[in-house]
Amino acid sequence: MSRLRADLCLLLTAMIWGTAFIAQKIANATMGPISFVGARFLLSAIMVIPLALFEARKATVALSQRDIAIAVVIGLGLLIGSILQQTALITTSATNGGFLTALYVVLVPVATWILTRERIRGFVALACVISVTGAWLLTYTGEQHTWESGDILLIVSDFAWAFAISLIAMFLQCAPRPYFLACTQFTITGVLALTAGLLLEPGTADGWRTALPAILYAGLISGGVAFTLQIVAQRHTPAPEAALIMSLESVFAAIAGAVLLAERPTPLAMLGCVLILGGVVTAEMGPAVLARFRSDRDQSRAR
Repeated sequence: MSRLRADLCLLLTAMIWGTAFIAQKIANATMGPISFVGARFLLSAIMVIPLALFEARKATVALSQRDIAIAVVIGLGLLIGSILQQTALITTSATNGGFLTALYVVLVPVATWILTRERIRGFVALACVISVTGAWLLTYTGEQHTWESGDILLIVSDFAWAFAISLIAMFLQCAPRPYFLACTQFTITGVLALTAGLLLEPGTADGWRTALPAILYAGLISGGVAFTLQIVAQRHTPAPEAALIMSLESVFAAIAGAVLLAERPTPLAMLGCVLILGGVVTAEMGPAVLARFRSDRDQSRAR
């Protein structure tokens, strides 16, 4: 797969994830959030199992214990991030969900530093300030600045997403087995979340039937297709650039929320959206722009 095709796959992933916020929010009206997470990802695992088995037959190198351990940790990250995000959507809008989730982009370099000790760039710190300011404006009610409990949960879930993205890049560098990784993380999340949901959350057959379209969309399209596309594409696109492209899910979430749920962001909330995306661009594009500026300046002095 070429880099262009990988980037296009990530763009498609962002579009699917953005629209999936609608399905996730609708499902919360009729069933528990943990049960929904379990059902959707168990469905995703069933969808990907044939691809993982085919990949295993073609593999020429066996997976090491380290590879399997990383895959399990990624699965636990998906479990934590998904449950926090789904629970958050009970009290926050789909638009807020998309934009606040996008904050994981500026955390990816932080997670990478913790895992690999790669130095954090100054632009990353600036991007964090810009994005957090945007998130604050996004939750402005018109009277006072307030945070809904769901908004806080979404920001906490960003750390799980950031570490998962960084770990995916580490896994693929050592083991080019994207379908194994997808199947592993889906299975861990699906089994653990569904078990917890059935034990902890009251539910009815009618509620499950009503939520079935949302489960199918989130499980087959958002999970089975989009999450798998993300892993496959990250073999060819570095984690920071991949995170930048995937952050566009916030744009698609806002569009879907406006079209399907009649959510109308205020002017300040729209400014917050712009600031969040500006922080994302600053984190990933700023160093390249600065390097180009310094190169042009040095060439001018040489003349």
